[in-house]
Amino acid sequence: MQPEHRVPTHPGEVLLEEFLVPLGQTQVALAEHLGVPVQRINELVRGKRGVTPETAWLLAHALNTTPEFWLNLQASYDLARNRPARPIPRLRRAS
Repeated sequence: MQPEHRVPTHPGEVLLEEFLVPLGQTQVALAEHLGVPVQRINELVRGKRGVTPETAWLLAHALNTTPEFWLNLQASYDLARNRPARPIPRLRRAS
């Protein structure tokens, strides 16, 4: 569980730091391997694009992970970034 004040790491940063760099691979090589535009991988790595279910499947197969791994990273990031700015009270049972 993440502390409330810390935004989870974007999945693109995880892709770069935990997979591409250790494997000695480039964004171009990954894009070609997956059969997707280089722009998709580049935008993901730069945090300008999120992981879609399709991309999650592709990354899972190529990197020996699961699609859930990538989608959970994305969901955690999105939830932290979009937390309501004000507290929302619980909805009470109607009287």
